[in-house]
Amino acid sequence: MKTYVIVGASSRGLSMFAVPLSTDFTDVAKLAGVYDPNPKRAELLRQKAGGHFPVYSGFEQMVRAARPDAVIVTTIDRYHHEYIIQALEMGCDAITEKPMTIDEDKCNAILEAEKRTGRKVTVTFNLRFGPFATRIKELLKEGAIGQILSVHFEWFLDTRHGADYFRRWHRRKENSGGLLVHKSTHHFDLVNWLLEEEPVEVSAFGTLRYYGPTREQRGERCLTCPHKKSCEFYYDITADDRTRQLYLESEDVDGYYRDRCVFSDDIDIEDSVSLSVRYSKGAVMSYSLTAHSPVEGYKLHLNGTGGRLEAETYHGSVGPYAGEQIERLRLYNRNQEEIMIKAPVDKRAHGGGDHRLREMIFRGDLPDPLNHLASSWDGAMSNAIGFAANRSMKEGKTIRIADLIRKP
Repeated sequence: MKTYVIVGASSRGLSMFAVPLSTDFTDVAKLAGVYDPNPKRAELLRQKAGGHFPVYSGFEQMVRAARPDAVIVTTIDRYHHEYIIQALEMGCDAITEKPMTIDEDKCNAILEAEKRTGRKVTVTFNLRFGPFATRIKELLKEGAIGQILSVHFEWFLDTRHGADYFRRWHRRKENSGGLLVHKSTHHFDLVNWLLEEEPVEVSAFGTLRYYGPTREQRGERCLTCPHKKSCEFYYDITADDRTRQLYLESEDVDGYYRDRCVFSDDIDIEDSVSLSVRYSKGAVMSYSLTAHSPVEGYKLHLNGTGGRLEAETYHGSVGPYAGEQIERLRLYNRNQEEIMIKAPVDKRAHGGGDHRLREMIFRGDLPDPLNHLASSWDGAMSNAIGFAANRSMKEGKTIRIADLIRKP
């Protein structure tokens, strides 16, 4: 049986790790502690996960006392590297939420520490694990479209999901690296995994024109905003018990407001982005992310020497597909045929990806012929596209990955 501790008493840390470890994996795993700079939030996580493990007042204290096999990192992104590196140096493996980190310097520091200590970093890319993505990977491995030449990838967040990144800590690049790092790292990793190639160079453009200071009628936060009765982006932080307890009732400790105005002056992340990527074996990708769409999902089109594969999914909480999980796969071959491919639909969290990822991490020793489980280098390569895109937007030029990330 392996022992784990969690740093970062977040909603994700609670639902993805603390509760499942305390209920579904007790035969193979022990949750031995939690640390968060906000002790109220840490105590709430402990209670909701069964209360059988202690809350610690410091990270190093927790690791020394609990002596875990691995540290699970679910903090704000800007702190991932600190806890990952400390865990490695204290003799533990690290399991981290995506993104692995938010800039190239922190990424290189993680890779160097992993090599130096001989410990292991696992990045939890759940998008790989869903049955829909798995079916795409199987088709490509079977040669359904031959050698992949180009990728067109469009991801669109609806105005409930997308707006949330502009309320929370993600709204500042110093915390999240922007959506091209925090959110798109999932998408870049998926393409890297499907192509089995590494990115070489990136050129990007981005704007902030929907959220940010685009509206005069705004306030500091939704809870106290004088315009909340008329604002379509009003977010009721009291409506959900977990959110109210984790954030509203804990904000007196750290001053963190979960419901800040999406039209604030201090937002500095983009809400619309577009980029191009060239890969190591010659494939190219065009990618876009929209954070203010009336519908949520993605369109992933892969063109190859033997045909074209079109993958589309729609879900989310607003628009014509609200509450649904619609997934479509179409194959166009060189015989002028259109073939509809049925893929299994899993309505659990993140299309079933969370469940399968936990099984792989915590039960271990499971066959992984498609290389679902991501390493630190996978995390670095997905991160690197976002890092390069941020620099490309800032400097107005194409950025080479090799100038950012050093392979240990």
